[in-house]
Amino acid sequence: MSARDNYTIAIIGGGILGTCVAYFLSYVMQNSEKKVVLIEQEDDVARHTSSRNTGKVHAPFLYDPSKKQVFAKAASIGFDMLKDYCNARSLPFKQDGVLEVATYDKALDILDLHLKWGYANGLQKNELKNLEKAQVYNIEPHVKCLAGLYCSKDASVNYGAITKQLIEDARRFGCKIVTGNKVSKMTSKSGRWVIHTNNAGEFTAEYIVNTAGGNSVDIAHSIGVATNYTDIHFRGEYWQAPPEYHDLTELSIYSVPKYPDYPFLDPHWIVRVDGRREIGPNAVPVFSPYAYNWGTNLKFLIPKIFESSKMISAHRFLINKEFISLASNEIKSFLSKTAMINRAREFLPEIEPSMFITRGTIGIRSILIDKDGKFVPDTMIVKNDNSLHVLNYNSPGATGALPIAAMIANQLIEDGTLKITDSSSNGMRLRPSKGESEIGMNHNHNWDVRTVSDRMKIRESI
Repeated sequence: MSARDNYTIAIIGGGILGTCVAYFLSYVMQNSEKKVVLIEQEDDVARHTSSRNTGKVHAPFLYDPSKKQVFAKAASIGFDMLKDYCNARSLPFKQDGVLEVATYDKALDILDLHLKWGYANGLQKNELKNLEKAQVYNIEPHVKCLAGLYCSKDASVNYGAITKQLIEDARRFGCKIVTGNKVSKMTSKSGRWVIHTNNAGEFTAEYIVNTAGGNSVDIAHSIGVATNYTDIHFRGEYWQAPPEYHDLTELSIYSVPKYPDYPFLDPHWIVRVDGRREIGPNAVPVFSPYAYNWGTNLKFLIPKIFESSKMISAHRFLINKEFISLASNEIKSFLSKTAMINRAREFLPEIEPSMFITRGTIGIRSILIDKDGKFVPDTMIVKNDNSLHVLNYNSPGATGALPIAAMIANQLIEDGTLKITDSSSNGMRLRPSKGESEIGMNHNHNWDVRTVSDRMKIRESI
């Protein structure tokens, strides 16, 4: 790599969203002289949240359509796009369904509310339905509850494998991939960005797309964007169920969350695409988006305290009584395996904490806090001069990554950032990984970025 390589667009972050953006942009730019580069700080893509998650393709019944418009719409559209992509690339996609259960009286009303949300977000009556206690027993006899909400349009995948396939496709379309390089500084000079990295020297770009996940707020702040917001990080831990428990359920089981105003679910029973069963995640506050162990967590203690001391919003959030109660409950589940497993025993009473001896995946979710110290409920996309920043990108971010990336690509075309004169952006089709024939999408699931963006119906929010 030369001391300074020049690109039209630089994408920062190689998680599933960044690779989806690279996929669409490199496709629409492949017949032009414009170039796109993706910069990832790790040695490979999908090293963090994109491979450290439940692996579920989430049905949008858990998302309030008035508060989580982008996430809900993207999850609805993303299901079919992921299914198309996995089928075209011979990646696993198991439509196995999910069951949400009420274990206490007040949760029954929440099940009814989630049913309404699901219908409002595009699920059909044959895909989402309430079940009485006896009906739940008929399909999952080991589950104990007062009632349930069953959704058939929920699936299991391997998001790490999907992300790596996306980046290979983007590379084939002409995208330059720079891994093992952390962006250390960005400066604007003569209408272009000079991007400084720790290993590859400097290169320039006309436009920056920030999809850096847990590091996206820091990158935005470094160039004066979204400075009234900060982020809080939560580590989610899992325990693997022993093989003796693999036949307890066919479905993943969620319980109605006890803190519905917070963007977490109670630990649930997860059926993974490879057949493993896990319980998790919890949500333990940590000081870094990379604090998978306590050594790393303590390393970032002082910088995070210093950062928070400058943000009134962080103070307001951390002294919130409901948050203190939630955090206390989550920390108990970290300190005690029994406390963690017992939360799932509320609906799967046959499991025994002593049987769980192997820890599962550890992932970290970064949540945006506004100036009033409140969680930002939806993803937030901020534009400033020659940059676009995707903030607060958490669950169901992996489910909705393809349609959100298509929407971003279309917006860059519509606002003139990308002046595409050929027809690359029309009628996008998927090619199988081997062979010459194309696999066309039907008109309802068209991969044309304009069509996907129209289906999202939220372009004006960017």
